[in-house]
Amino acid sequence: MAPAGVSLRAVVLCLLAWAGLAAADRVYIHPFHLLVYSKSSCEQMEKSNTEAPKEPTFTPVPIQAKTTPVDEEALREKLVLATEKLEEEDRLRAAKVGMMLNFLGFHMYRLLSESWSPASGAILSPTALFGTLASFYLGALDPTASRLQAFLGVPGEDQGCTSRLDGHKVLSALQTIQGLLVIPGGAGGQSGLLLSTVVGLFTAPGLRLKQPFVRGLAPFAPVTLVRSLDLSTDPDLAAEKINMFMHAVTGWKMNRPLSGVSPESTLLFNTYVHFQGTLKGFSLMEGLQDFWVDSTTAVPVPMLSGTGTFQHWSDAQNNVSMTRVPLGRSTSLLLLQPHCVADLRRVEVLSFQHNFLAWLKDLTPRAIRLTMPQLTLQGSYDLQDLLAQARLPTLLGAEANLGKISDDQLRVGKVLNTVLLELKADEGGEPTVATQPPDEPEALEVTLNSPFLFAIYEQDSTALHFLGRVANPLSAA
Repeated sequence: MAPAGVSLRAVVLCLLAWAGLAAADRVYIHPFHLLVYSKSSCEQMEKSNTEAPKEPTFTPVPIQAKTTPVDEEALREKLVLATEKLEEEDRLRAAKVGMMLNFLGFHMYRLLSESWSPASGAILSPTALFGTLASFYLGALDPTASRLQAFLGVPGEDQGCTSRLDGHKVLSALQTIQGLLVIPGGAGGQSGLLLSTVVGLFTAPGLRLKQPFVRGLAPFAPVTLVRSLDLSTDPDLAAEKINMFMHAVTGWKMNRPLSGVSPESTLLFNTYVHFQGTLKGFSLMEGLQDFWVDSTTAVPVPMLSGTGTFQHWSDAQNNVSMTRVPLGRSTSLLLLQPHCVADLRRVEVLSFQHNFLAWLKDLTPRAIRLTMPQLTLQGSYDLQDLLAQARLPTLLGAEANLGKISDDQLRVGKVLNTVLLELKADEGGEPTVATQPPDEPEALEVTLNSPFLFAIYEQDSTALHFLGRVANPLSAA
């Protein structure tokens, strides 16, 4: 297996090869020109650097301070409103970032999967992962900024200003990507989708944060909760306080709460994502049904069933099938089922590292009766561990230059990504059943009652919002 650093360079080269198609023969266009600083912006920044006063800072309030609970419906409406004002350049920028986060998501999923047990579930949000790293880029100065930019997939080239990522453009594109996921279809229709992103910034007492940095996170995380608490005296108590605070604010039940806070930390950056989707035309089956976690063990789980015309494809050579189920106007649930349970890991490597997006082109409409588990999945991982696996353990370490976050000396502890994903039946929706032509075969039975893979895909930005493996619907990822 190639070293992680080599794999990352390969990712960057692939990105450049794809994006470089936009370059003309005679007039050079930066392959990521929609995401880097323009010449005029660079000139304005150079002027501002000599004239601007010191950026305002603030000290976070203690974690005991009360705050308003998260209104997820209001967050959805805000995302939908943002998509109504999109211009063509916004959509192109979102597609570019969608491509970047997919590459990074596949790369990090591979690293994560190497440490997972084959019998365990898994879930990863490429958008949350990319957004968290882009947030740190927003707060970084060189050399940390250059290293983060390269990790996100955009080499700095000559290190000139016009080759540098504009962090605000990147986070704005992420807002577009999130909005496209939940935008309703049709006149006044509802997508039935909910996506909430909340960032928790937890600091040691007395540490001052820069206001422009915290404000700049708003497009990616419209709710940024900034609190201070003692992280050094009793790390376990600090973790408990953070878990209680986040539960009180979001109401989400976290089966994998924060633990193991380093007493040397002065800043924790936690990203929480909640996705809720409904399968239109599906019903909850009566009673519990068997889900075979392996060839000899079954667990009773609630199952959903629906009949409709779905896009489907089956590959006998690779022993895998893919079914695409619509969730919203341009959002789909992609289900990958190995024909043999023993092939799950091989199919996972094949799909999430090589052929996944290419397989979408092979899907064709087919009348299908689909049965699958009702899902409530949770997953949590520390980006610091992922960076260590990617052979970049010092990227956000003690020597990181994060001067746009604070003038104080920062020691970044855990950088947590926590995902809560729920898929259920839309009992009140109209079924997606299509009339079966007399010369067509009977509806194909597709039953996901053994371990399978899934993804949540948004077509306009080509972004993969979630990747995962369901080994046991009753267990957290």
